[in-house]
Amino acid sequence: MNTKSTVSGILCLILFFITCGQVFALPDSSGRLTYEAPITTSNVSLSGVTASSSMYIRLEDYWNVNSLTLHLDYQATQLAAKEHSSVTLKMNGTGFYSFRPVVDKKQMNLTVPVPKELLVQGNNTLSINGYIVTDLPDGVCVPTEKRDSWLELYKTSYAEINYAKQAIGNSIHSFYQQFVGTDTLKGKMSALAVPNRSDSSELEAAVYALSGLAKGNRSEDATIPMLTLEDADLAERSQLVIVSLFKNLPDKWKTALGQPDVHDKALIRMVNAGSQSALIVTSDDPLMLKKAGRFVGNVSLVSQVDGPEKWIDQNTNVETPAINVSRDVTLTETGDKLTGMMHQEKSYFVSLPANRSIAESSKISLNFRYSDNLDFDRSLVTILINDTPIGSKKLTKELSNQDELTLTIPKNLGSTGSITVTAAFDLELKSAGCIELQDQMPWAYITKDSLLQLNTKDRTDMLFNSYPNPFLRDASFNQIAVLVPDKMDSYDYLTVGSLFHLLGKYAEANTGQVTFYKNQELPADSKMQHYNLISVGSFKDNPWLQKHNNKLFFQYSQDGERFVSNEKMSIEENYGKRIGTLQLMESPYNQGYGWLAVTGPSSKTSFLASNLLSSDSMKWKVYGDGVVTDVDGNTKAFRFKKEVQQEGSGLVEQITERGDVLAFIVALALTFILVVVSLIFLIRKYRKKAGEE
Repeated sequence: MNTKSTVSGILCLILFFITCGQVFALPDSSGRLTYEAPITTSNVSLSGVTASSSMYIRLEDYWNVNSLTLHLDYQATQLAAKEHSSVTLKMNGTGFYSFRPVVDKKQMNLTVPVPKELLVQGNNTLSINGYIVTDLPDGVCVPTEKRDSWLELYKTSYAEINYAKQAIGNSIHSFYQQFVGTDTLKGKMSALAVPNRSDSSELEAAVYALSGLAKGNRSEDATIPMLTLEDADLAERSQLVIVSLFKNLPDKWKTALGQPDVHDKALIRMVNAGSQSALIVTSDDPLMLKKAGRFVGNVSLVSQVDGPEKWIDQNTNVETPAINVSRDVTLTETGDKLTGMMHQEKSYFVSLPANRSIAESSKISLNFRYSDNLDFDRSLVTILINDTPIGSKKLTKELSNQDELTLTIPKNLGSTGSITVTAAFDLELKSAGCIELQDQMPWAYITKDSLLQLNTKDRTDMLFNSYPNPFLRDASFNQIAVLVPDKMDSYDYLTVGSLFHLLGKYAEANTGQVTFYKNQELPADSKMQHYNLISVGSFKDNPWLQKHNNKLFFQYSQDGERFVSNEKMSIEENYGKRIGTLQLMESPYNQGYGWLAVTGPSSKTSFLASNLLSSDSMKWKVYGDGVVTDVDGNTKAFRFKKEVQQEGSGLVEQITERGDVLAFIVALALTFILVVVSLIFLIRKYRKKAGEE
């Protein structure tokens, strides 16, 4: 073997691991792996004399963790009193390391091993508690809260996890765990595969399955690609989900399955072939294949299958439970305690469909109690929704054992989708500057009676600001028709995968309908009136797009080679050939229905545009109703439709969404009917007496 080429190959391999986001290291001699998990996605500021913040480090259930080491990048205020300031680290509530922050003008680095016995499978809570002192006025008193007391933890901080993987075994449940695991996704080791010339049923079943897999993906940037079974990249993936009619499966996977009878049933089976593990979803019946896709899209059901296979027939129930979008939400099941003086917070995440917003008459009722040694002239509680304060209340000694704050949530918050509710307590002490912090430590306790009465409504504006509206309704696919080229290439499949990865992540239910149409399969216009449309592909590859080119915000030239300038953007001829666009418009068939055009002069530029709607980390770049992106990563968003007022919900709709109002109206109606009936009987009674007389 050529020594020079061998060295070159090793260098290339090392370079590969360095450039892949610096996430993985090579396995050591014992076969163990190293994963670098970010601690926070943004800088964390600890402001004030006493401040704390919590972050989460997830350890996958299939990891056998050998060690976890924290690499913290921080900077402390230059005014900090070095011998009196300190920072304490806790893992899952147990302190394990304290240090005095180094005071310098530059970023400092700290490496700290975490005791293994403090770690648990799943989410681990890392708490950072700062006590930053900038002066000691009389040598014995603790200084009061000051703005020059701060410590900044940078987002470059990370946890280095050394672990070994458990064997996947022979279980669909364990396969699913590892398929959507953070290390698997970051390492680009998993993929969804379909036949090279997939028919509509295979594509439909594939996106149903992809939606469930995407919901298990906890990463904000890593995605699960949709590849064809002939794609060369597939050989590099160690874990596959294959969705295909049995006749279209490659011989390699048919052999692994044997000869199953799938003419009127669907089979979901885990198989191994060489270094690859695959979950194969197959049937001879297109309807059964789509039903099996919905089964994989139901995370709860997939997580319950301990065996290597699952058969789907006419009697198999695969649907998720109905989603109640207006409901009462309990903030805490057991109650939560906050301990410490000054500012203390507790946040609660409330899941909502991405296309729903808070409607009128939504309320929050916070029940709590607190210590009676506070300075009640300065202590209060504040409630925030998505970091926006909606109301406060002063704490009093008389109500310290049982207090309550009820607020109506403003309808002009502008929040869409899931929300974060924060209860912020300012627990001030009298003479706080001259006491030991450990003495008479103030506390507050949020009881399990705290409740969020949530009424929501659908967003109706056709803008990327409220995407995925209109393609989801009540957390389910909303009658989507996907118009694809007759001959799809690898970029077209990647585009479809990108779009439904994010849509699937938002879709909590698997009951919605997605239908794929190629140009020669398009139904009559009367049927298309009932669909929200997604068109994929270039002008030349998609005849349907050619027909509706004049309705695009960014239109093609007559030869379809490039985009032309419009009232919002001047486009140079060559530049118009290498950009991709996202355009959100009303359906050409029916008002109130949407049309998303994901298109570029080539399938590659279309895929470039679809990446903007593939993950939460990219979606923030998209707003308005027309977006342009190029190969250099430049993205521009525009608004073409005129601004209109959001339509308020009608009186009947408001009444039906308010259970208390509806009950009152029913009771009032029954009372009215009872009064009328009583009057009728009285009139008849006295008429009868009058007649007898």
